[in-house]
Amino acid sequence: MENGAVYRPTTEEDPGPARGARSGLAAYCNLGRLPLTQRVLKGLQLLLSLLAFICEEVVSQCTLCGGLYFFEFVSSSAFLLCLLLLIVYCTPVYERVDAGKVKSSDMWITGGIGLVFLLASIIFAFMHDRTSAERAAIGFGFLASFMFVGDFVFMMVEKRRESQMRKPEPDRAEPLTEPLNA
Repeated sequence: MENGAVYRPTTEEDPGPARGARSGLAAYCNLGRLPLTQRVLKGLQLLLSLLAFICEEVVSQCTLCGGLYFFEFVSSSAFLLCLLLLIVYCTPVYERVDAGKVKSSDMWITGGIGLVFLLASIIFAFMHDRTSAERAAIGFGFLASFMFVGDFVFMMVEKRRESQMRKPEPDRAEPLTEPLNA
């Protein structure tokens, strides 16, 4: 008997791209495009807006429902928009669009959500029936709005820092020798 018939290979040569530690959907997710501070803020925004929405959905009856309905719309929209922004940052979609436009859109969307969420939380705080579910929803709403506003401020500071680094200081030691309208 030859050695080839008795001894067979015991290890796989190449498992291929479909198998391994990062396969499937996890292979497309990359959180490295966001700094750690923003990752934490985005995660908190997502979690708190979802909790605010869930607590608001538990409310079974209301006397002044306008604030409740506005809060419901804003909390669900905040959750979905935050999820959309995270999907753009974490998937290959980010590489297909201009990174500057994504960051600018993220900044303005986050700021707008933060202000509207704060407004909805204030309105709901004045119009609720004082049930525990409503109080929890308002608390999560205020926390989520502070996370959105904090993220907006963080992005504004980063944008200002980047523009300061890009813009060189003019050298004022030399006098101007050419006319300004030339």
